[in-house]
Amino acid sequence: MATPAGEPSLVVRVTDRAVDGRATEAALRALAEALGLRRRDVSLVHGATSRTKLVELAVPSDTEAALRDRLDALRGHDQPDR
Repeated sequence: MATPAGEPSLVVRVTDRAVDGRATEAALRALAEALGLRRRDVSLVHGATSRTKLVELAVPSDTEAALRDRLDALRGHDQPDR
């Protein structure tokens, strides 16, 4: 999937309600778990009250390639954007 600007994106669905930041926190936890990261390594940069979020991942440089592979797999890199 991609943003309207063509940037790669990942859809994270959670069941927590969007009240008091619970859904955002659940999405950040789910993303961290899916990527094999600690929650503290996933930071919200923009979109606290929006459905669209921009996050920053804090990872050692020697693990970036493996993380990119994992992101590609989660995004279904081989599948066309929907």
